[in-house]
Amino acid sequence: MILSRRPDIERFLKTPDPAIRVAVIYGRDIGVVRERAQALAGVVTARPDDPFDCALLTEADLDGEAGKLEGELQAISMMGGRRLVRLRLSGDKIAADRAAAEALAAHAAGDLNPDAFFLIEAGALGRDSQVRKVGEKAAGVVVIPCYEDEPGDLARLTREALNADKVGIEADALDLFVSRLPKERGVARSEIERLALYLGPGSGRIAKAADLQDFLGVEPEASLLDAAQDAFGGRLAAAHAGLRRAAQEGEAGPAAVRAIGLHLARLRRTLTLHQAGAGLQEAAKASGVFWKAEREFLRQARSWSLKDLDTVQADILAADLACKQTGSPDRLIAERLALTIAGKARRLGL
Repeated sequence: MILSRRPDIERFLKTPDPAIRVAVIYGRDIGVVRERAQALAGVVTARPDDPFDCALLTEADLDGEAGKLEGELQAISMMGGRRLVRLRLSGDKIAADRAAAEALAAHAAGDLNPDAFFLIEAGALGRDSQVRKVGEKAAGVVVIPCYEDEPGDLARLTREALNADKVGIEADALDLFVSRLPKERGVARSEIERLALYLGPGSGRIAKAADLQDFLGVEPEASLLDAAQDAFGGRLAAAHAGLRRAAQEGEAGPAAVRAIGLHLARLRRTLTLHQAGAGLQEAAKASGVFWKAEREFLRQARSWSLKDLDTVQADILAADLACKQTGSPDRLIAERLALTIAGKARRLGL
């Protein structure tokens, strides 16, 4: 059984079906995966951190000792109650994926301890993953894919966290805050907690957009880099929002065109290094990609080709030249450039 709708996932995490013996939670956003896995673990057993009730394994454990995973799934809780076996996979190792799938099939069929709960936490599992293939078809198994948070999800998380600390935020301020949040759930949570501390837990303070100026700081360069990344990622609305934010912070069109050119240069260098034999992640790091932007950058690098970048390079040079002409509407030129690039990105499947 696959659960992909948020209400269905939250309902299951709060009250899992007793017939379910295995849960596979996976996705690119490890923060969401860990958060959901921890919530489920706390429901499955009253002591999820107790080694007598819970076993936590990694890929290294599967490599180091044959049969260890199935041995843990056969064991009975020493303290009574339901036993929890957690396995963390990166999604990159074929042997670990195959071993986990075999244990999953055996446990789902009731061949091991039927009272044990098997929780698999993984990174991005492709369609060829054996864990996905077996889990999506087997009875007694739930598979939960975790996708990047949308702005609405981040807004909900922010409201809930602030309400818990007895502070709040107005709609305009919330939109501004969410637009600056990183897309990785764990990092976003930290920023939300930092905002709650800034407002003063228990103070009842309701933040306005003006109240966030000191908290967010003036980051025109960051806004331009975000806009460039959003344009190459096919997110036109976000790119235009970043350009407008940068304009309000004092950065004009030429700086925006330069930021877009810089992003293209990093993509070009990454793809060139990758063609020369470097791993894509290694190539991105060598190109100076900031770690917080790495996941999105790699997503783009898998879709853009050097030929595609050559086409866009001509548009960037034309926009740069136009911005330097006296009286040119440089802001509109930058926004038109972002529109062109975002449209190309969408056609590439981004």
